[in-house]
Amino acid sequence: MGKNVYLLATLDTKGHEAAFVRDALRRLKVAVKLVDAGSLGAPSVRPDVKREALFAAAGTTLAEVAARGERGAAVNLAAAGAAELVRRAYAKGDLAGVLAIGGSAGTTIGTAAMRALPLGVPKVMVSTLAGTPQAGDYVGSADIVMVNSVVDVLGINRISATVLTRAAQAMAGMARGKLPKLGKRAKPLVAASMFGVTTPCVERAKARLEAAGCEVLVFHATGSGGKTLEQLARDGLLAGVLDVTTTELADELVGGMLTAGKTRLTAAGAAGIPQVVSVGALDMVNFFAPETVPERFKERKFHRHNANVTLMRTTAMENAELGVEIGRKCAAARGPCALFLPKQGVSALDRAGQPFDDPAARQALYDNIEANCGAVPVHEMDCHLNDPAFADALADQLLAFMGIGAKRAAGKRAAKRKGSAKRSGTTKRAVPARRRR
Repeated sequence: MGKNVYLLATLDTKGHEAAFVRDALRRLKVAVKLVDAGSLGAPSVRPDVKREALFAAAGTTLAEVAARGERGAAVNLAAAGAAELVRRAYAKGDLAGVLAIGGSAGTTIGTAAMRALPLGVPKVMVSTLAGTPQAGDYVGSADIVMVNSVVDVLGINRISATVLTRAAQAMAGMARGKLPKLGKRAKPLVAASMFGVTTPCVERAKARLEAAGCEVLVFHATGSGGKTLEQLARDGLLAGVLDVTTTELADELVGGMLTAGKTRLTAAGAAGIPQVVSVGALDMVNFFAPETVPERFKERKFHRHNANVTLMRTTAMENAELGVEIGRKCAAARGPCALFLPKQGVSALDRAGQPFDDPAARQALYDNIEANCGAVPVHEMDCHLNDPAFADALADQLLAFMGIGAKRAAGKRAAKRKGSAKRSGTTKRAVPARRRR
């Protein structure tokens, strides 16, 4: 039967439903380990992994959890234990996937375990919260399949039996399915960050990287995009990061709607992944319709991007704080890192004649980046972020960090010696940026 699907449920409240799913998986010839994530009531079915083992993985004991008698604390500890349990199973090669069922507690526990696993490991969560606006908070940046339970996960009826059976079938298909093998010659994977107002820069840099043999993933800097980029870096899947659009840092600092959290711009550096960082769209904080803007900001400068998006210009003081943060995070990088600063503006709205043009705010940002970035080189270019020369410089620096430019040039020379008439298709190299030191 091979590896096991780990089936997570609170067996004091969802035991019969979990047994139904377990049996459905077994009929599909899928090996299952039923994990009891309950804490306060007796389990109604026998698990393969008892709750004692789950809480031990969380660094505590069932007795200690029971003595506290706090359901919220028990759920959080069960979530931590479930995450550690599946991490260990994956490391041992015993994990085919994770399937969980439940309401708010079961979803908290199940998705915590799923988020602890790499991209590509099958993850299915049958949840009463799948159809709510909060579902994204449980998914985070993981590739979790959220299945709406439709009815409460309480008893087996014609609705729940259908939903739970389909979830088991989906897991069986994924657990038995094979991912494509990329082979030894897989292209280096690069992640890039983009916003609508930085699109020309990222599109040109992407084309340049792809022409050099890279595969480029572009993430929209809407909070979830930044979180996913960081997760891929933590998972060791990236060969390089082109972080053109660091705007999510402004939303985190000021209180906008599209924050990616405090750990944005840290994962690549911690993993030693080559990264080229810029300041795209740091001129703005994002809100939705005008009524979502807090009252404390009523005197600020705004731009109505569309009916559902309201942009607020960051101040010189906020840019100074962002500069400190960016400088310090880049200075902590364990791998190659460089900063590129466009003197003529950081977004389509921040340039001469546009509503967010503010040279003083840009200068505050740049001065504080340079004062806090340590030995990381800073390249200040007399152009706009969306100018072709800026995009080319970013891409060329990342290729140099990754050691791709030299290899490609050597290949071109060899082809020329062989009399190849085939054109390389590359664009003219950018004029080298002036380093501020």
